[in-house]
Amino acid sequence: MKESLQVGNVELATWYELLGVLFTSFGLNLIPFAGPSNLLIASNTALLLDADPFTIGFLVAFGSTSAKFIHYLVMFFLSGFIGEKSRKRLDIAGLKIKRWAFLALFAVASTPLPDEPVVIPLGLLKYSPIKFYLAYFLGKLSIAILGAYLAKFGQQFLAPWVNPEILMVASIVLTILVTIVLLKLDVKKIAEKIFKRKVV
Repeated sequence: MKESLQVGNVELATWYELLGVLFTSFGLNLIPFAGPSNLLIASNTALLLDADPFTIGFLVAFGSTSAKFIHYLVMFFLSGFIGEKSRKRLDIAGLKIKRWAFLALFAVASTPLPDEPVVIPLGLLKYSPIKFYLAYFLGKLSIAILGAYLAKFGQQFLAPWVNPEILMVASIVLTILVTIVLLKLDVKKIAEKIFKRKVV
């Protein structure tokens, strides 16, 4: 029997559907070097489920961050087997890199930029697990909520004239357009303007 939340005459997403969003996001992002766009996951989920965009964005962000945190932990523990010489070199490099680690994590999490080049080194450098999770989660939360709200916004205004299949295609197209815009942004220059200094 389908147990769903209900507000007035509007049937909302069931608990197992919301858990499905969480586990789907976790499973897809667990695939190294081939994770899908969380903007797309959130936007398509928003079209399929009757749930508020923030809830969808939160679940997608939580699932994807938890998956990436596993990648980070693997490298964190593997770093214990690195030789003494290599460890010293990593520690020296870490002093410079860790200053910008939080910003870098947020940037790769909130844009289509590949995150492995940031996640893997920070794991080896034993960057703070709490800071890692927080920075990555905030980045994913921003992009996932954006995707969910864009989908709900489009659905609200287009639903009376188009069917769900066309809305799904429109969501994918919109995701591609947003991705292109994000890729055009120079994250390094933006960071330099914010902090009024050169990012190395």
